[in-house]
Amino acid sequence: MGQITVEKCEIEGLMVIEPKVFGDERGYFMETYNYNDYKAVGIDQNFVQDNQSSSIRGVLRGLHFQKDFPQDKLVRVVSGEVFDVAVDLRPGSETFGKWYGVILSAENKKQFFIPKNFAHGFVVLSESAEFAYKCTDFYHPNDEGGLLWNDPEIGIEWPIPADMELVISEKDQKWDGIKKTFGTK
Repeated sequence: MGQITVEKCEIEGLMVIEPKVFGDERGYFMETYNYNDYKAVGIDQNFVQDNQSSSIRGVLRGLHFQKDFPQDKLVRVVSGEVFDVAVDLRPGSETFGKWYGVILSAENKKQFFIPKNFAHGFVVLSESAEFAYKCTDFYHPNDEGGLLWNDPEIGIEWPIPADMELVISEKDQKWDGIKKTFGTK
């Protein structure tokens, strides 16, 4: 027990988690998930699916969400570095439409807990990155929703270097902004 520290974010429900890392001349060991430790800090979810992706520098994925089958997510980076973002989409939330971002890397080993009803996305800052995440519901392809990554109404401050060429899927370039998707901000 007690193998993690948690930083609560200014948007209620979001948490940045730092696992305790045990290192010596051989390398390191850490628990990437322990139900009891996470439950003790208020993350009492039943994760049912693990996903992993690999992306090159400049890949921007998101902002994605599930409409009728929302998922809690616990995300981390296995190799490389990303800027990870969550946007509050909870109906009636005082922070609806607000975003929070955090650097996740293999080096800092931080994790980001994103509750249901948040849009999620990231941009790869290193030459490549492997991104892993746990979900509390299965992926439903027909339930997919999204928001435009650079919607001015949300105003995400992506740390994109001037020399970085973004690689964005055709689907992610076609999402609408938050006002058109949800009617208001």
